[in-house]
Amino acid sequence: MEKRGAYIVAYGRSPIAKSNQTGALRYTRPEDVASEVLTGVLKQIPDFNYELIEDVIIGCAFPEGEQGTNLAKIIADRSGLPESVPGQTVNRYCASSLQTIADGASHIKAGHVNCVVAGGVEFMSRIPMGGGAFAPNPSLIKTHPESYMAMGITAENVADQYQISRQEQDEFAVSSHQKAWQAQEQEKFTEIIPVTAYLPDSHNQLVPSEFKKDQGIRPETDQNKLAQLKPAFKLGGSVTAGNSSQTSDGAAMLVLMSGELVEQLKLQPIAKFVDFTIVGLDPKIMGVGALKSIESLLAKRNLKPEEIDLFEINEAFASQAALAVKSLNLPSDKVNVNGGAIALGHPLGATGAILTSKLLAELGRRKEQTGVVSLCIGGGMGAAALIEYL
Repeated sequence: MEKRGAYIVAYGRSPIAKSNQTGALRYTRPEDVASEVLTGVLKQIPDFNYELIEDVIIGCAFPEGEQGTNLAKIIADRSGLPESVPGQTVNRYCASSLQTIADGASHIKAGHVNCVVAGGVEFMSRIPMGGGAFAPNPSLIKTHPESYMAMGITAENVADQYQISRQEQDEFAVSSHQKAWQAQEQEKFTEIIPVTAYLPDSHNQLVPSEFKKDQGIRPETDQNKLAQLKPAFKLGGSVTAGNSSQTSDGAAMLVLMSGELVEQLKLQPIAKFVDFTIVGLDPKIMGVGALKSIESLLAKRNLKPEEIDLFEINEAFASQAALAVKSLNLPSDKVNVNGGAIALGHPLGATGAILTSKLLAELGRRKEQTGVVSLCIGGGMGAAALIEYL
């Protein structure tokens, strides 16, 4: 074990809730759920002294309102961590929580710290896409209007430029739901930490209940039903509500330690965080960021796609996810094997850590070793991480 290597020793996620009026978490605060997940993750480490945690790094795409005021420190305090534990909130849109994991790993590798919590939370039922006070820069609109382009239009651009047909997108979406439903029925989502949800009773009083299953999966989804949906973003387009990710509520957390601390505490590490890459590209086709970041990561490590056991590629839209799968020639049984964001949902700032948790659980179940997590990012970016299961 490398003394300055970055090792994942615990992980978990909440179930993912819809963000609409039927959402299981719509009356529950994001920091409460995040702290419940963090508490559950920390309990996985036997006899762990929380004073060893040197930072809590939390990703959130719209850190305002209930997700504001340095959400990371609020979550640390809400979780009952010692006052000595600091916190920082990171925003890289959809890759926010993958960035927190990478940042934590980098701090460990550099020798700055020995233990960090990394993760993310986003409740789109409470703080919707765009936040509550969006104010675009007038000068930038004149020179770079694509910087504020709607995500759905970028998905249409990807479909048009790379010839990803409506049928391909719908087929991808159906597969996502089928995989997710099968995984749920077979109880494969072992990374889930049940959380407390508050919902109104017949007297309109909020009462607690246990929320333990992803809410967005639609097993009845098929090609015929998706074909009836109208384009959501462009007249005559191919991107619909059915082949796009769901807006959602959720949280996920991981604990990373240096090899030195792992040995000192006599722990068995779960995985090693090997490498990370971030790329920039034309915002008009931001969805290509997932593909470009994977290509960059594999080239950096001198690896071929077939040498990776499992991929978790975020399904912001079927057009961009299908493009990555098609371009890399990836078999279906190696990509999003338990469904993706089209079926499960995409709580923006939490998704990177959710995908990482899903990947770790499945690598362990299959007794396989290498995995890649990747996301496209609004504004024209992409991120990818390489993880080695131990």
